[in-house]
Amino acid sequence: MTNELLWLTVFMQILMGGTDTLLHHEFTERLAWQPSAQKELKLHALRNFIYAGLFASFAWGVPNGAFALIALGFIIAEVIITLWDFVEEDLSRKLPATERVLHTLLALNYGAILILLLPELWNFSKEPTSYKFIDYGVGSYALVIASIGVFLFGLRDYFAALRLENLREIPGGELIDKLKANQHILVTGATGFVGKRLTQALIAKGQNITVLTRNPEKTSKLGTPINIITDLKQIRDDAPLDAIINLAGEPLANGFWTKAKKQEILSSREKIADEIYQLCERLYVPPKVVITASAIGWYGLRGDEKLTEETPAKNCFTHEVCELVEQKSNRLRNFNCRVINLRIGLVLDIEGGMLANLLVPFEYGLGGSIGNGQHWMSWITRDDLVRLIAHCLSNEEIHGALNAVAPEPLQNKDFTKMLGQALNRPSFMPMPEIILKLILGDFAKELLLASQNIDNTKIIRSGFKFNAPNLRIALEKVLPIKRKSEKITNGSQEYYF
Repeated sequence: MTNELLWLTVFMQILMGGTDTLLHHEFTERLAWQPSAQKELKLHALRNFIYAGLFASFAWGVPNGAFALIALGFIIAEVIITLWDFVEEDLSRKLPATERVLHTLLALNYGAILILLLPELWNFSKEPTSYKFIDYGVGSYALVIASIGVFLFGLRDYFAALRLENLREIPGGELIDKLKANQHILVTGATGFVGKRLTQALIAKGQNITVLTRNPEKTSKLGTPINIITDLKQIRDDAPLDAIINLAGEPLANGFWTKAKKQEILSSREKIADEIYQLCERLYVPPKVVITASAIGWYGLRGDEKLTEETPAKNCFTHEVCELVEQKSNRLRNFNCRVINLRIGLVLDIEGGMLANLLVPFEYGLGGSIGNGQHWMSWITRDDLVRLIAHCLSNEEIHGALNAVAPEPLQNKDFTKMLGQALNRPSFMPMPEIILKLILGDFAKELLLASQNIDNTKIIRSGFKFNAPNLRIALEKVLPIKRKSEKITNGSQEYYF
C-alpha cells in the first residue's frame, strides 16, 4: 500500500508541477522574459536538474548504499532551493492567487512524498552500494518522460536567465534630457506598465513626484524620494503642483469585454478624471500642464487611410472610452491648464503590453499573423513614450491631441514576420480571424484586428526625435538577445540584426 500511495503522490507532484510551469511560469507570468526574474529562473533551473536526476534514478529501480545517500542529499538540497525560491518570489514579484494555491498544494503533497520516501531511502542506504533494476511498467516510462521534461525546462530557465543578463536597459535618469528641475508632478497610474518606468525616470531626474495609488505596496520599486497618497483629497489647496500626468484607468486588454467589464473601464476613467477636475478646481494655483493617456482607439476601426489628429473618428467602444477621457481632460482648460491628450499606440516592451504577450508563443514556434495580417499596427517603445511625455512637459507649444506613435507603422503580417526573425523563430501559424471574433467578440475586432495607420507629423514638428524610429531598431533595444546580422545605421549609432 505504501508503494502505491508513494507512486500516486509522485504522479500528482509531476502533474501539479507541470501545470505550474506551463500555466504560470511560461504563459501568465512569462518569467523567461521578466528582467526581475533572473535569480528565480536560476533557482528553477537548478531544482529542475535535481528533479531530472531523481526521476531518472528511480525510473528503473532503487539506489542502495552510497547511491541512496546521494539521492537523499539531492532531496535535502531540493528542499533548501525551494525555500530559497519562495523568498525570491516574494522579493521579485507578486504571485497570482492561483499560483499561491498551487504552491501550497505542491508543498503539502511533497511533504507526503518525503514522509513515504525518506524511511525507504534510509533503509536502502544500509544496503551494499548498488543499483537494483526494477521494471515498474508504465511508471518507469512516466518517470523517464518526466525526467526529460524537467531537464529541458531546466535548460530553458538557465539560458533564459543568461539571456536576461543581455538586457540593455537605459537607466531611468538617462531617458530624459530637457526638463526643468525640481518640478512638483502628480502621477496617477504610476505603478502600471508605463507609469512605473515614467515615475522612475522622473525621480532619477530630480523631480518632486506625488503618486496616487490604491495599493501603496506596489510603489516600493518606483524609487525615492516619493510622496504617496491614496486619495487626491490628501493634496492641500495651497500645494504647489506644476503638472499632472494621468495614466490611470482599468486596462482595456485585461479580461473579456462583458457588459460589466465595459462599464468598469468607463467608470474608472470617469472617476479619476472627475477627481482631477475637482483637485484643480480647489487648488490656489492650478497646474500648468495636464497630460492624459488616451489611445489610437479614438479613431475607431479604419483601413489603410492615414490618420492625423484632425481625422474624424468612427464610433466603437474604444472610441467611446477615449472620447470620454479626452472630453473630461479638455475641461481643465477652464483653469488655464495646457492640456495634452496622448493618443498612444501599441506600447512595446518585454515587461508588458502586446509584445510581452506575443513572446512566449513566438518563442515556442507558434507565432504568426493575427487574422489575415493586413491591418496596420501603429506602435511606440515604452522608453520613447516616457521620453515623449517628458518632451510634452517641457515644450510649451504642444497642446491638444497628439498621436504618440513611432514614424513607421507596419501591417500585422510584417510586424509578426520581423518579430519572428528577431527571435530566430518561424512565424507561420496565424490566429484565424473567425475564431478570434467568435471567442472574443468586440475585444478581438477593436484590439487585435483593428487597423489604424497613424501619422505622427505633429510630434516630429515639435522637435522630438525617436530613439527607435522603426521596428528593427525597436526590437534590438527591447529584446535581450545578442545576434549578428546586417548592420543598420541610425545617425551616429549602429544596430545589428
